[in-house]
Amino acid sequence: MAQSLPKQPLNRSTTVSQDVNKEEQQRSGYDPSDTTFRFVTRPDDITLDDDPDSLRAEMSCGHAVTPQSLTAWCRSLLDQGQYKFTCPALKAGTTMEKCGEEWSYTEMRKLAVLTAEEQAHFEETMAMLAAAEYCEFKTCPGCQSFVERQDLTNLSVHCKICTTQTREVYDFCWQCLRRWRGRAPRVDKCDNEGCVNQDVERLAKCNLLTLEEVQNVRVPSMRACPTCGNIVEHNGAGCKNIICNRCQIEFCFSCLKLKPDCLITSSYFLPCADGVADRQTSIPSIMESVAAVAGQPE
Repeated sequence: MAQSLPKQPLNRSTTVSQDVNKEEQQRSGYDPSDTTFRFVTRPDDITLDDDPDSLRAEMSCGHAVTPQSLTAWCRSLLDQGQYKFTCPALKAGTTMEKCGEEWSYTEMRKLAVLTAEEQAHFEETMAMLAAAEYCEFKTCPGCQSFVERQDLTNLSVHCKICTTQTREVYDFCWQCLRRWRGRAPRVDKCDNEGCVNQDVERLAKCNLLTLEEVQNVRVPSMRACPTCGNIVEHNGAGCKNIICNRCQIEFCFSCLKLKPDCLITSSYFLPCADGVADRQTSIPSIMESVAAVAGQPE
């Protein structure tokens, strides 16, 4: 289960600098004769390092990096489950607003001077994260092949390979991963004994958590993201809002409203006007969210 953390100030220069120091002895810098780079003399905008012996190049957004700082930053994003690489540098003339411009993987790979091994790691991880976000794959219990679930509101999934091999219709349960029993379609369970949604079970049994900085509000320690259904945890520190590490949507861990809706009647560190939402008894799906938005009047 992935874990998302509440929004808190990030000591960007310290965190990334520590990672950079570990890599300095293993990674070479830019080739000064390479005319495809735009070299600059100002400090590194990620680590704020101003080493006169270190070549720095300019990204498409205009901020300066070194191969070490860029690789460390992008690896930290990947470790957090993010496969889109955005610039963490502060906008000129601001003290809080980040640039946030998205870099293409091609640009990042070139300016980070990734090794072949690093490229393989980045590309494999990025592919897995993208598949987890946009698709649902599980192993068929009959033939052990990967099957994608097309209808996220139906637990009965058809396996074409097993149907062909056995010459009879083969459907299995997406939840308990056994051959389907009972009527279909169904969104809750099949008729196999013990077929339960483990995520719903965790939501029902998780401990309560005290948000000390939100006037000691007590909330379940686990929630399903109201946008995509990803199970996330709050560590109790900071405000009541949290950013889902899968869909990147920010929502309130207390009332389960999206941040803009919650902040209409409350604030980051005050209890919600509608109180604490009950424990969730079902898992939202991204398709339900898309349908809800599509059905709203313009």
